[in-house]
This record gives sequence, structure tokens and C-alpha cells, in this order.
Amino acid sequence: MNEEIRMRKWKISDIGVFLKNSFMAIVKGQFLMRLRIDRYFVHIVYVFFLMAMLILVSLGVENSQGKVEENKKAIKELQIIWSDRTFEAAGRSSRMAVAKRLREMGSSVGEPDQSATVLER
Repeated sequence: MNEEIRMRKWKISDIGVFLKNSFMAIVKGQFLMRLRIDRYFVHIVYVFFLMAMLILVSLGVENSQGKVEENKKAIKELQIIWSDRTFEAAGRSSRMAVAKRLREMGSSVGEPDQSATVLER
């Protein structure tokens, strides 16, 4: 009888019977056993676990890459501020050196006490 079932060709009506039997097996909890997947169940669970870990790691990497990009922007802004302050410090030190030399030479020229007056036309 088993050989007769294997030799028989399938028909379109067999699809409905297969779907009905599969649905009933799912309801009874025997679907995986009918497909003979029960011996590979541990492997399937392990693969799903690995996939979940892969997704979690990729989310973590993406999150840390976002933080790196934000920190790069902050570093760039701080470098601009630092270069501005360095320029100001260098300018002040050279002005102070000029003022010191002028005092040593006995000149009355120095830094202005007030801002420059703008003449209108």
C-alpha cells in the first residue's frame, strides 16, 4: 500500500487534502513531526538564536556609529574654536611684545583706551 501511494501521480484535489491535513496537524501540534523536522529542532532554534544575536549586534554597531558621527562634529567645532583662540592669543602676545618694546624705548604710544571714532561723510 505504501508503494502504491508513492507510485500514484498527484492531482489538483490532493492540494486541498494536503492543506487540510497540514492545518489539522498544526492545530494538534504535530506539524513539525509530520515533516520530520523534530530531530532538527535544536538546530533550528540555534539558527534563530544566531540570527537574533546578529540583528542585536548590527543595531549596536549602528548606534555606536551614530555616536561617532556626532562626536566627530563636536570635535570639528571644538577645533575651530581652539584655532580662533590660538590666533587671538598669538595676536595678543605679539601686541604685548610691541607695547613692551615701545615702553622700553620711552615712547608714549600704546593700545587705545577707546574704540576708533568713525567719521561720517
